[in-house]
Amino acid sequence: MPRSERETPLLAGRLRKTVRMDHFERLRGRLFGIAYRMTGTATDAEEILQDAWLRWQDADRTSVRDPDAYLAKIVTNLSIKQLTSARARRELYVGEWLPEPVLTGRPEFDTLGVVAERDSVSFALLLLLERLTPAERAAYVLHEAFGYSHREVAELIGTTEANARQLLSRARKRVATDRRHPVDRVRWRELVDRFLAAAQSGEIEQLERLLAEDVVSTADGGGKVIAARNPVVGRTLVARYLIGTLQKFGAGFVMRFAEANGEPVLVAESADGLMAVCFIEAGPEGVSDLRFVLNPDKLIFAAAQLSQIGGLSDLSW
Repeated sequence: MPRSERETPLLAGRLRKTVRMDHFERLRGRLFGIAYRMTGTATDAEEILQDAWLRWQDADRTSVRDPDAYLAKIVTNLSIKQLTSARARRELYVGEWLPEPVLTGRPEFDTLGVVAERDSVSFALLLLLERLTPAERAAYVLHEAFGYSHREVAELIGTTEANARQLLSRARKRVATDRRHPVDRVRWRELVDRFLAAAQSGEIEQLERLLAEDVVSTADGGGKVIAARNPVVGRTLVARYLIGTLQKFGAGFVMRFAEANGEPVLVAESADGLMAVCFIEAGPEGVSDLRFVLNPDKLIFAAAQLSQIGGLSDLSW
């Protein structure tokens, strides 16, 4: 057999693989966005995409009429499966569980596709989505974040259109308390600058004046680092907790402003690398919510993002 004839099947196979790669890479941002919003963890989302890629490679392409819908369905169902098993594991989780932060706001990070529809990837909303069943969460994410119709949602999660509408209706009611307003970043930074100065100086009364009366501080250490295992509530207790923590563990930390999940955050770095991402919410009465992601496992993805730009020293906001 002539060499050209022997190579034809091989070249055709490579071409098919390239076409499949093109479909998958074109949709990577959207697929990652679905998986991340579904699971609340970037590392799980990456694993889901790897699994989806393998399934896409093995698929009979001649039977796939709509690659976009086909891949979205694979990722959605893998996410539902992952979320179902993750909930059982979280019953054994040490302390408070918070989602994994994903850095946003720079072109290098935006290529991941997580900053599209920023309001649907906020940290507060990801926490509210934890109230939903996996099917409700899928219906909400697909419709609200990515604009799939009720019919398309039904096809993606394998149910009827009527049931998809019911799932979405229940989901909306359960997350209806999320009434976020755009953050005034200049005022936010001014307040957080004063907040940091008071906490680092140990001036408890000054710090209390910057906190809302019912302020809540939540830390996720996952049993890997020292962190409060239950939320700390109230301005006096939170002020003492923050000052005590900074006095005991704050030496050698560098704090910088950044953006994660489409909102301003504080990030902390030590000689060992990224140590914390802190989400700070503020209202008319001052700082109302503090959420510290400290579990090293939950900082792996953000640390990898930072490596793309040379670390925190090159991070600007």
